[in-house]
Amino acid sequence: MNDIKTTDAASLRSFAGREAACLEEAMRGDLAEVLAGCDPFLAEIIAYALFGGGKRIRPLLAILSARMCGEPDNSVYRLAAAFEYLHVATLIHDDVIDKAAERRGRDSVAQRFGPNAAILAGDWLHARSMHLVGRLAGLDGLEVFCRATGQMVDGEFLQLRYVADCSITEEQYFAIIHRKTAMLIASTCETGALFGGGDGPRRRALAEYGFKLGTAFQVVDDLLDYRGETAATGKRTGNDLAEGKLTLPFIRALANADGPERDLLAGLIIGESGRGRNLPAVSGLIEANGGFTSARRTAEKLVGEAVAALDIFSGHSDRESLAMLHALAGYVLGRNK
Repeated sequence: MNDIKTTDAASLRSFAGREAACLEEAMRGDLAEVLAGCDPFLAEIIAYALFGGGKRIRPLLAILSARMCGEPDNSVYRLAAAFEYLHVATLIHDDVIDKAAERRGRDSVAQRFGPNAAILAGDWLHARSMHLVGRLAGLDGLEVFCRATGQMVDGEFLQLRYVADCSITEEQYFAIIHRKTAMLIASTCETGALFGGGDGPRRRALAEYGFKLGTAFQVVDDLLDYRGETAATGKRTGNDLAEGKLTLPFIRALANADGPERDLLAGLIIGESGRGRNLPAVSGLIEANGGFTSARRTAEKLVGEAVAALDIFSGHSDRESLAMLHALAGYVLGRNK
């Protein structure tokens, strides 16, 4: 599948900008209600965490999925806010775990307010996201949501198990990213479909779209960790490598390398203190052994499968929403941050 066309990209930016404004209004209204009477320090941290940028892809997917299954009212924006709350909560907690000083080109929440306050604020956002999903999408929606968040935590534990472990297989890698990323994006789409009144086939189609898109998103993210620019991604290049996270480009290169190069690659990720400095050497070996090209092709295949899952909606009356789902698939392949 080709990357997103210029016309599609412009339409997506315009559409996403309009929806983001509605989402922000809904979030500010929700926070004003629920944080009234809470400690002002909590409100300060929540505002800093939520309104400091971000792509808002997850709430947009919830909104579009709801529209593909019905004609939701403006409460869809509060449902969408739940997925932004959860996403930001996971970023806050990740930065505490990783001791990250920056996020999106500015101080991380933990760096600015301290790790204890950051953990508590992340907990609050997670709790609020569950409340909103349960109230707006019912018990079925909450079950989908909670199953995905549980799998996300399991994925993090799996990833810890394989830190700097060159015996990791592709199957194990995909088990990690399916749990960490894909299932949560699938749940976003399925919950939106539930909220919109979608039947079983439409719910399953949107969940499949989200699962494949989320998997592709993570593969591209793993490519950007080696080849992205810090100014664009907001994260230090080579961060995953420094933490010993062995992702698809590395795994594919390791499988293709001959004995000496395989030993060299493995040696470069041994020893926590040296991994970050070894980024140029590791990248060169991945490039030489086709790891980047192979991973990119996998991302393209996954995005093609995501788009194919939307065939059930061909001829749908809401052409704009369907077009934006297609455009988001192209965006995932073309993104540089």
